[in-house]
Amino acid sequence: MKTKIAAVILLALTFTAGIYLGKQGQPAPVLTDSEQGASYQGGYDKAQDEGLGGSPTTAAKLPGKVLQVKPGQMIQDAVKRAAPGDTIQVMPGDYSETVYIDKDDIRLIGVIQNGRRATLDGKGTLNDAILYSGNNFVVENFKIVGYKGNAIMGQAGNNFEIRNNVIKDTGVYGIFPQLGKNGIVEHNVVSGIEDAAIYIGMSDNVHVAHNDVFDSVAGIEIENSRHAIVENNNVHNNTGGILAFITPGLPIKTTFDVIIRNNFVVGNNHPNFGAPGSTVSGIPAGTGVLIMAADDVVIEDNIISDNKTAGVLITDHDNAANVTFDPGVEPNPDRVALLNNVMLNNGYDTITEVKALMLSELKTVEPDIVAVGGGTGSCIINRHRYQTVGIGGYSNCDFTNTDEVKSYLLDTPVPPRQISADERGEITYLSVCSGCHSYTGRLVGPPIQSIQALYMDDPEGLAAYIGDPVKKRPDFPEMPSQAYLGEETLLAVAKYALGRTD
Repeated sequence: MKTKIAAVILLALTFTAGIYLGKQGQPAPVLTDSEQGASYQGGYDKAQDEGLGGSPTTAAKLPGKVLQVKPGQMIQDAVKRAAPGDTIQVMPGDYSETVYIDKDDIRLIGVIQNGRRATLDGKGTLNDAILYSGNNFVVENFKIVGYKGNAIMGQAGNNFEIRNNVIKDTGVYGIFPQLGKNGIVEHNVVSGIEDAAIYIGMSDNVHVAHNDVFDSVAGIEIENSRHAIVENNNVHNNTGGILAFITPGLPIKTTFDVIIRNNFVVGNNHPNFGAPGSTVSGIPAGTGVLIMAADDVVIEDNIISDNKTAGVLITDHDNAANVTFDPGVEPNPDRVALLNNVMLNNGYDTITEVKALMLSELKTVEPDIVAVGGGTGSCIINRHRYQTVGIGGYSNCDFTNTDEVKSYLLDTPVPPRQISADERGEITYLSVCSGCHSYTGRLVGPPIQSIQALYMDDPEGLAAYIGDPVKKRPDFPEMPSQAYLGEETLLAVAKYALGRTD
């Protein structure tokens, strides 16, 4: 029966794929009434932001040069020659290197011919495929395989577009824009990732759409980020499908204004193979949508099926596994809205903790929705359609859709980030280090507190280690070299990390 349901849903995905196209670029949302009911306004006001409205992420530029890279040549050599506004075309073939783009207004485009792509292959030895810190950056059409760390990682680059890439077995993260603003992640196929296939970290105004994400620990993850829409994605056979949460110990302490809609979240029952002790290693296999401590999250018009623990799991930090205390974080999920979702065959083999919660309510159901812990202001419509646990305090929502919220992208690209010498250490820490290190808890690497204990009076020693690390701890993965940052930046980030207090 489960197989038949999943097959019907995947067939429906193929049939309805065209219905959801082209929902970006509309005016800011307004609360309205219609025959379908009231529409969600949300807490976000674009007029108070750095831009106004919602469509392109990259600024219109004068035509630049086109630099072509062929097999046998290095992509990084073309990056070195490129000037702002240039396009780098990479011809089909195999390339094994790390590409670092620290210039603004660069387009890195793989050329597809007869189905063949430009393939970046880390051969199981290289850590990262593409690292970008420039603004107005576009990367598309690549195949990326066999890296140990990241396929595509953004390091404080604004106005980014990551699209139409095929990514498989690239270690910790697949697509990972961090500390960026105003970005699109769309039409990518990502699989086999040890942490998050698509990981939006400490970012704002991001649109994640039309991606196929599977065989990973976390499918799509909105972490310590705001103003994000996740829509029209196919998320299947991960440990957890779509996540919106706050990780304690990071410099940015909030996640809010997240809309999760029109996605297929099917059969996310993959065994958890995340790094032991990491935040994602605590995700129960069989979790469709996970909301942890995030606020103002709307879950709407998704098909959520065949997830054995629960279709939707909503929790605070106190009831979550592998989460540390952070005094700067409000640990409860507030104002979560559950709208018209189709939920089928969820919770059929749920975990012991959920069974205990059911017993406290004298229920023996296969739960579509589970809520545990604190939080206020949450709501649901059509609650009679679902089997639920823990939502007795949820009110009836006073809106039924988010149709007026087309996008949180900005009409005007965010101005290029200007980094002074005094800010170099902080920005590098936020955009590079905090993806793997929180202050108190374990992410991928050890917490900053333990690093401070080793190097507090020796920033030069820490800088040297970051540039040329060796494996010291058997319970943590090997740290990749960050030598590309340069000696001045390495020392600046070492001093900043050793001076942190939260």
